[in-house]
Amino acid sequence: MEKLLWCLLITISFSQAFGHEDMSKQAFVFPGASATAYVSLEAESKKPLEAFTVCLYAHADVSRSFSIFSYATKTSFNEILLFWTRGKGFSIAVGGPEVPFSASEIPEVPTHICATWESATGIVELWLDGKPRVRKSLQKGYTVGTNASIILGQEQDSYGGGFDENQSLVGDIGDVNMWDFVLSPEQINAVYVGRVFSPNVLNWRVLQYETRGDVFIKPQLWPLTNCCES
Repeated sequence: MEKLLWCLLITISFSQAFGHEDMSKQAFVFPGASATAYVSLEAESKKPLEAFTVCLYAHADVSRSFSIFSYATKTSFNEILLFWTRGKGFSIAVGGPEVPFSASEIPEVPTHICATWESATGIVELWLDGKPRVRKSLQKGYTVGTNASIILGQEQDSYGGGFDENQSLVGDIGDVNMWDFVLSPEQINAVYVGRVFSPNVLNWRVLQYETRGDVFIKPQLWPLTNCCES
């Protein structure tokens, strides 16, 4: 009997820690600064990446620098990093090196962000609310590694860890989708207004995730759209 109860407790604990579900119209909420609160995402595709597009909504309320999307491998902790730096703006890192996209201040309203990169040209793009910034170049010829640790809410200074409270997100993140190719400008604008083109790395409607610390799932605060139409 005791063994059965122990197995039931393990099963219940596991089901609370892990999810694999449709997150449409929901968001992860990080209500306070912390070095222990984060969401770990499991990629659907495990292959090396010659290109990618990451799109998400972010709503932050901090006056300091913070991480938005952290994709680490055992050989590069900043394999893919989308980061906000106070006084400078956004930056996108691929394989360690990064390029900046200047902005005077973090938007005070939920912002739709898309970041793209391709190995063939090294071209990096940043789109904010359906509007592109000037294209830049980074890591031409590089290949993004496999077996990634993908974290929301923290920057990884080691594989799956090394978190710093002063780089943590305070706010909401949602509608996180990722593809292993660069979406066209028309597709990015379509994603911004609510359509999604079959994400094959991370898919918000069949998201596999694990939450740790004070992270909560609440209804999203940005405009409700059919975010998961294919």
